Amino acid sequence: MLSRPQLIQQIKQKKSFLCVGLDTDINKIPAFLKDYPDPVFEFNKRIIDATRDLCIAYKPNAAFYESRGVKGLQSLVATSEYLPKDCLSIIDAKRGDIGNTSAMYAAAFFDEQAAGMNFDAITVAPYMGIDSVTPFLAFEGKWVILLALTSSVGSKDFQYLNTDNGLLYEAVIQKANIWAGAGRMMFVVGATKSTEFTNIRKYAPDNFLLVPGIGAQGGSLEDVCKYGMTKDCGLIVNSSRAIIYASGGEDFAEAARAEALKVQQAMEIELGNAGVI
Repeated sequence: MLSRPQLIQQIKQKKSFLCVGLDTDINKIPAFLKDYPDPVFEFNKRIIDATRDLCIAYKPNAAFYESRGVKGLQSLVATSEYLPKDCLSIIDAKRGDIGNTSAMYAAAFFDEQAAGMNFDAITVAPYMGIDSVTPFLAFEGKWVILLALTSSVGSKDFQYLNTDNGLLYEAVIQKANIWAGAGRMMFVVGATKSTEFTNIRKYAPDNFLLVPGIGAQGGSLEDVCKYGMTKDCGLIVNSSRAIIYASGGEDFAEAARAEALKVQQAMEIELGNAGVI
């Protein structure tokens, strides 16, 4: 596990709060990798080797692996084993079901003896409430990253509905912080919702926020930091396609590093401006 103090230490040491998303599509990786026994793992391995000193987290998206059946799960297990121990390992699975089912989902990604994977954190959908979240928190030291406010077009369908405790996404954050504090609970907040960060910080002043949408989705790192950064940084900003698919050739790992370095350098400036480093 990677604890909150260790995560903050990594941010200060690497001068980065970058998460590299391993949304690895076998149809998009360089053709020469198809000659390897496990092309997806070989791709991930080279991306990790090229970026591990520039980022503080990695986030495989479970769908890209599960869609390939047994072979995909083998790639995911191999990737999880290879992830650096000094980086937060996040499985982007967006699970959320009643207790017994959530307990099985939690075992799948947290119990190494059961399924071969030992991620530090998992994304969870909150729609079914406490029943769908506590089985993940039952694994000591593991993080739950709860969906709060997404960048999707459909976010307006439910996330902005009025409730007795404010907008629905506000109610989700307030309730979730009763279940676990800032040492175990994070929230997903889309980068394209950057002006909402000020409001979110009213309800989650100390929680880390996982922020997708930087890069290919057009989110602004500067705005995210302006409205969302805390004294401990409090942000994990994800970039997937813009980094891992920076090149489709044999130089893909070098190109990924170059893109990650650009983001890390921009993050170093933001961390300095905020007095975090």
